[in-house]
Amino acid sequence: MPTLEYPVVAPIPDAANLATARHSEAQPSLRLRVLVWLALCTIWGSTWLGIKLGLRDLPPLSFAGLRFALAALLLGALVAGRRLPLPKAGADWRLLLYTGFLSITLNYALVFWGEQYIASGLAALLSATVPLFGLPLAHRYLAAEPLTWRKFGGVLLGLAGTAVVFSGELGTSGTHALWASAGIVVAALATAHAGVLVKARATHIEPSVLAGVQMAGGCIPLLLGGVLLEGSPLEFRWTPLAFGALAYLTLLGSVVAFLMYYWLIRHTALSGVLMIPLITPLVAVLVGVVFGGEAVSWHTAVGGTAIIGGVALAVVRRERVGPKTGNREPGR
Repeated sequence: MPTLEYPVVAPIPDAANLATARHSEAQPSLRLRVLVWLALCTIWGSTWLGIKLGLRDLPPLSFAGLRFALAALLLGALVAGRRLPLPKAGADWRLLLYTGFLSITLNYALVFWGEQYIASGLAALLSATVPLFGLPLAHRYLAAEPLTWRKFGGVLLGLAGTAVVFSGELGTSGTHALWASAGIVVAALATAHAGVLVKARATHIEPSVLAGVQMAGGCIPLLLGGVLLEGSPLEFRWTPLAFGALAYLTLLGSVVAFLMYYWLIRHTALSGVLMIPLITPLVAVLVGVVFGGEAVSWHTAVGGTAIIGGVALAVVRRERVGPKTGNREPGR
């Protein structure tokens, strides 16, 4: 959802669907599942610093556009190789193009632009607000996702943490950092809206097709805007760092991580999938401090803790024991 760096356009199935998928085929070993989970959290947590490093040489719109154009080509090859069916209804294509604009064009234009002025770890923490915006939207669009008091409390806690972060940026980092932070929060809102619409209206579309179409459609405005505002990509400063950042974000951050995510959805418990967006911002902060030399202010630490705590309170369901069977049941 990077937005979080993970495919927020993909609806997370409920526990019953996951259980059916898990028992329909041989289960991989626990060690393999844990390794894939750790690798995915590490990849998505590190992509924020990858963006920051790439922006040293590449302008934001073109950088984002090239990333998703290349990723769309690779996913397109995967779809063609597996002979997956494309959507046939015009309404499906309109939905994918609209959600692609929200989750790819608008989201990543703001994220890549914003990371020019704020730390990569801070950007990841602000993007962790995606679920907080998604819950009220899900209440409107999805009858099975009502906004409970627990979720409402998580949203309030997360928004309070966002306010703390904003107060720090306003007081210490200047106007550009404040607007960059606001832009990334708007990107989170756009991403949440796209994710809810997909879950409400596009769960019948195969995930690789869904993401590929969104990336292909969403990268076009980014590339056109890049040419108009930033010039020809041939004239960019193509250093080894720029090539490396683009390759890492395209191959690992987009395509490989996407495939790993859906593998985990198929083979792990729902609670494990829900923990990914809670862990990746923490990994992003750690990677930014250790490898990017970024500092963490007390505003970021306190506000980020509240954001992650709010997301955990809102999206991680408690389990209770069933009165007759003794089986674990998801709580609200």
